[in-house]
Amino acid sequence: MKRFLPCTTLALILGLSALPLQAKVSPQNSWDALQPDREQVVASLNVVELLKRHHYNKPPLNDERSVKIYEGYLKMLDPARMYFTAGDIAEFDRWRTKFDDFLKNGDLEPGFSIYKRYLDRLKQRMDYALAQLNKGVDSIDFGVDEDMELDREKAAWAKDSAALDELWRKKVKDEVLRLKIAGKETKAIQDLLVKRYKRQYARLEQTRAEDIFQTYINAFAQTYDPHTNYLSPDNAENFDINMSLSLEGIGAVLQSDADHTKVVRLVPAGPAEKSKQIAPSDKIVGVAQDNGEMVDVIGWRLDEVVKLIRGPKGSRVRLEVIPASNAPNDDSSKIVSITREAVKLEEQAAKKSVIDIDHEGHRYKLGIIEVPAFYLDFKAYRAGDPEYKSTTRDVKRLLSELQKEDVDGVVIDLRNNGGGSLQEATELTGLFIDQGPTVLVRNSDGRVDVLADDEGKAYYKGPMAVLVNRLSASASEIFAGAMQDYHRALILGGQTFGKGTVQTIQPLNHGELKLTLAKFYRVSGQSTQHQGVIPDIEYPATVDTKEIGESALPEAMPWDSIRPAIKPANDPFKPFLDQLKSRHDARTQSNPDFVFSRDRLALAQKLMHETAVSLNEAKRRAQQTEIENQQLAMENARRKAKGEPLLKELKKEDEDALPVEEEKTKPQDDAYLTESGQILLDYVALDTKMAKH
Repeated sequence: MKRFLPCTTLALILGLSALPLQAKVSPQNSWDALQPDREQVVASLNVVELLKRHHYNKPPLNDERSVKIYEGYLKMLDPARMYFTAGDIAEFDRWRTKFDDFLKNGDLEPGFSIYKRYLDRLKQRMDYALAQLNKGVDSIDFGVDEDMELDREKAAWAKDSAALDELWRKKVKDEVLRLKIAGKETKAIQDLLVKRYKRQYARLEQTRAEDIFQTYINAFAQTYDPHTNYLSPDNAENFDINMSLSLEGIGAVLQSDADHTKVVRLVPAGPAEKSKQIAPSDKIVGVAQDNGEMVDVIGWRLDEVVKLIRGPKGSRVRLEVIPASNAPNDDSSKIVSITREAVKLEEQAAKKSVIDIDHEGHRYKLGIIEVPAFYLDFKAYRAGDPEYKSTTRDVKRLLSELQKEDVDGVVIDLRNNGGGSLQEATELTGLFIDQGPTVLVRNSDGRVDVLADDEGKAYYKGPMAVLVNRLSASASEIFAGAMQDYHRALILGGQTFGKGTVQTIQPLNHGELKLTLAKFYRVSGQSTQHQGVIPDIEYPATVDTKEIGESALPEAMPWDSIRPAIKPANDPFKPFLDQLKSRHDARTQSNPDFVFSRDRLALAQKLMHETAVSLNEAKRRAQQTEIENQQLAMENARRKAKGEPLLKELKKEDEDALPVEEEKTKPQDDAYLTESGQILLDYVALDTKMAKH
């Protein structure tokens, strides 16, 4: 839903350019040349006015928001509190409640001053780290029994430079130990880390005023919600309207994660997904062009990593990746080679399969329709091509084929479907309901637009389930929510992503502003925002919902509800849900794939609570061996139960330990699909039995 605000609004805001630039004298340092220019001042005033008038929430820009801006800015610059001292923070605190006034007046100097102090501290830390490394990594004593705290988000600020030195001594020691345990030789470790810090030093020297401006204005914009962002002129060219950082080159959605670049999800049918070598939560630590030198990208900004990964269609990029399946302190990596290409529409097309299921002494046939994305060939559609490609047209054809095969029910598989065309989510809903509203869109002025299906009768009326997971987002949530609200299908799987907001791109005099101006609501009046769609029967999660999903993002807008668009109908599933769940629990209690998913998630959550790491090599190796043995035991228990060959070690098994629902197995062998079929057949049997009585 790409819309632009009226030109008159922008013209009015641009008129503020007549305001004087209130520059202040800053202390003499090596960053004096980094000063805000008039274009940036005008752009900041534009952003203030646009957010005030058009953001969905229209929250006031006051002292309370100033504190959020200040704390968010510090977190952007120094999330682990490894650069600033307590003295720096005491100095900055005088501005704590004044950023609202600075922004309203076009005064960018305080934001620039904080950033320049950050550059000073960063330079000092690079100097210290390189000095430590120049002593030689072989001089580090790994026999000392000491720990390093990993979670420093709420730690006290370091008292002084000496306290920071101690933190960084441990940081460098930890980096060396990670690489040593990963199998790298001493000289290679020395060379890699020296090169890493020298590159960061060189990038530090290349800092531009635009870098400061973008970071500062984003610290302001993202106090409104995580999808409201300022894009500098350079970045406005690189990122699409969803600001998902979706790379056409490899088909992956990335985000910053401390010093790393983390994979959030894979674009269906994209090069990364087809490679079968990358999974959500993997960390990209190196990038190389074809056979070129691998560039270490730890500590790089996300936009810089993006530029390295992108490239001409048909060219190859090599990525050094730390798999998410590694133990938490295991930095051993693998090299993945991917050929860049655009995602072809036909590769994202819905596809069908039929699985046979034995249920209560009878054999049934179930149709599976996998929908990787909500796609529509807009060009062909607008040209009037009667054969234009779309999700709804493809699913309708597949349903027709399945009905000819006389299937006993249908499962719509929306796992990992990140969304797409809103129009298609509405039209696909129309295949399964007679007619009525499909989704509500509430604008910032309170007006509610109702999107509806008015085609008449449902195309398919048979038994149906919809399978979702945490990576089912946006249009997927609209469709799944409608199926749940109309009581048309059982919703099975995991809680969905929870992105229920609509963004628009607004050009500025300098860059662009992406802002949230509307919110999606289900026909029941419930928002899909934050909470997503809660399944009728939940399966074990294969990703940590605290790490991935809307609710994991800072300042995510809350869940709420509005007046429903339909009257509640009798829910045919409700009388049977308890029985369906108890049967599901009994079946999956010993199902090897479900047991594996539950055990692995439990181990991951246990490890997440361990926020300190030993810097003693013997202890560290013992801890890692213990974790790897637990992971290997879980994987082999699953394999043994399924009659598959056991592994001798977990490390080199070609990623066979990827989450079950991320493996591209045959539909018949997909435990989550077959269990969905069993639940659907349970319902049909219970409903038939009740009807007879």
